[in-house]
Amino acid sequence: MEKKILVEGMMCNHCKASVEKVLGAVPGVSQVVVDLEARTATVQCDSTVTDEALFAAIEKKGFKPLQVL
Repeated sequence: MEKKILVEGMMCNHCKASVEKVLGAVPGVSQVVVDLEARTATVQCDSTVTDEALFAAIEKKGFKPLQVL
């Protein structure tokens, strides 16, 4: 399953790496790709991963998840 999340506040490669790392640590997530220009995080995960779990992980790093696209 693929989920694409619009994320506010990412400005640099450090931000990108931070979001990729925290989302990759969510149980059930197998791959994360962050696109700084598009302000999105694309997550490959199994069906047990909730939007709430992904949003909480992003918020933990100080960024604002806006919506699942």
